[in-house]
Amino acid sequence: MLYDIFLALYFIGCLVGLWFVFKKMGVAPWKALIPIYNIVVWIQKCGKGKMWYIYFLIPAINVFMFLLLVVETAKTFHRYSFWEQTFAVIFPWIYLPFLGLNKMEYHDPTQEPPHKVSELRDWVDAIVFALVAAVIIRGKVLEFYTIPSSSMEGSLLTGDYLLVSKLAYGPRVAMTPLGVPLVHNVLPFTDGQVESYLKWPKMPYHRYCGLGKVERYDAVVFNYPVGDTMCTAWKSNKSYYDLVREMGRENVLNAKTMQVGDQMVENHIRVRPVDKRENFIKRCIGLPGEDLQIINQQVYINGQPIDQPRSSQQTYAVRFHAGLNTRKIMDDMGVSYEDYENALAMMMYGGVDAFQLPLSVEKAKAFASRPDVVSVEPLVFAADSNTEMMVFPYAKGYNWTVDNFGPIHIPAKGETLKLTLENLPLYERMICAYEGNELEVKGGKIYINGTETDSYVPKMDYYWMMGDNRHNSADSRFWGFVPEDHISGKAKWVVFSMDKDHKKPRWNRIFMNACNWK
Repeated sequence: MLYDIFLALYFIGCLVGLWFVFKKMGVAPWKALIPIYNIVVWIQKCGKGKMWYIYFLIPAINVFMFLLLVVETAKTFHRYSFWEQTFAVIFPWIYLPFLGLNKMEYHDPTQEPPHKVSELRDWVDAIVFALVAAVIIRGKVLEFYTIPSSSMEGSLLTGDYLLVSKLAYGPRVAMTPLGVPLVHNVLPFTDGQVESYLKWPKMPYHRYCGLGKVERYDAVVFNYPVGDTMCTAWKSNKSYYDLVREMGRENVLNAKTMQVGDQMVENHIRVRPVDKRENFIKRCIGLPGEDLQIINQQVYINGQPIDQPRSSQQTYAVRFHAGLNTRKIMDDMGVSYEDYENALAMMMYGGVDAFQLPLSVEKAKAFASRPDVVSVEPLVFAADSNTEMMVFPYAKGYNWTVDNFGPIHIPAKGETLKLTLENLPLYERMICAYEGNELEVKGGKIYINGTETDSYVPKMDYYWMMGDNRHNSADSRFWGFVPEDHISGKAKWVVFSMDKDHKKPRWNRIFMNACNWK
C-alpha cells in the first residue's frame, strides 16, 4: 500500500507541477493532462527539436528523456545550479510543482542565447545525469545479463548477452536501496570479498503491476534462493548449505580458507538480503498450485506429461572407435571445450569408459549416425535407497534423483497446505527462510510461531525452475521452490553472443528470442 501511495504521488506530483509550469509558459494548463500531447507541447516549450519525439518512442530511452526534459525545464526558468538540477532528476514529482508554484518566470529558450557552463561542469552534469537515469532504467525497466555457465545450454549458450525485461512481471522495489550504483553485490577489484551495499535500511517486498505473469517455459532471471548465506570462496558455485552437509556447520563457519579446485581461497561467510543474492536464469517448469513429478526425465504436471524443450539436453554416454581425434570430432559437432574437458576428466578420474556429454535428442541422433561412433546411450539416474540426501529436500525418506523426482506440490499464495511430519521437509525452508516464521517440532507435533498447527497458508506464490541442460544445472531439484519476491525479470532477447571457445561472435543468435524453447 505504501508503494502504491508513492507511485500515485509521483504521477500526481508531475502532472500538478506540469499544470502550473504550462500556465507560466503561456500554454493552456489542461494540455498537461492529455497523454502524449502533453509531451509534444512540453518539448516545444523547452525549445527541443523533432528528434526528441522519436526518443520518447523508444522504451527505456524515454525514461532517460523524461528526466532530461525536467532539467531542460529548469533551465527555461534560469535554474542552473548543479545541486538543484540533480534534485530535479531524482525528485521530479517535487521539483515540477516547485517550479510552477513559486514566482520564477519562464524564458523562451528559442529567444535567448545558450547558457554556457565550464567544461568540467558539463562533464559532471552528464555523468551524474547518466548515472541516475541508468540506475532507474536498470532497476525498473530493463537490464543486460550474461549467461555465465552451460546450465541453459541447448537454448541459451555461455557467452550470450541477454536483454532482461523488468516490466514483464512488474518492477520490483529495491529491498536494499543503499549501495554503489550499477554494482550488484560486491565491489569491483576485491575478488568478491567486499560487499557493495548497506544492509540498512531494509524495505519490504513490493512489485508494481507488470505486462504479464510468469508462464510455463519462460526464461526467468531470479535471485539465488539458497544464497541468503554464502561462502565467498565458492560464491554461488557451491551453496553454503551444500558445504554444511559435506563438512559440518562448525567447520564451514570456522574455515578461513577453502580449497577450490587446486587452490586455497580466502573465505568469509556473508548473509545477503534477497535482492543482493546472485542472479540465476532458468526456465519456469512448474507454476503455483501445481503438482510436479519427474519420471525417467519426463516432467509431469498434475499427472500429465508436458512438452520437453526440443533443445533441452540430457547426458549421453558416447563411445568412439579407438585411435580417433575425439576433440576434433566434438568440435565439428558443436560440443564445447568445457563439456569435452569435463567428460575427459570423468574418464580419467571417475572410472567411466565413455564420454558423458550433455546432448539434445537431435544431436544425440547426429552422433549415433557417425561411422566413427560405436554407441550413444542415454543415462537415466534411477531412484533407490542409495540416493537419499542427494537432492532437495535432503531428508530421509526422499530417495529422489534429478531424473526421478517427486511428486511435489508447488505452493500458491493463499492456499492451505496440509502439514505432516513426513512432508514438512518440503516446506520448512518456505515457512522459515522465505516467509520469516519460527518452526519447531516437539513431541511429534508441529508448531509455527509457538502455535500448534497441521496446516500453513503461504504468503507468496512459488515456482519450479529447471535448466535446459538437465544434468548440468543447479536448479529447483537441488534447492526447491523459487519465491515470487526473488524473481527479477524475464529474458527477452539475445542482443549479442560470443563463442568463447573460438573467440568469435555468433552472428546467427543476435536478436534471437530468449524464451524460445521449441
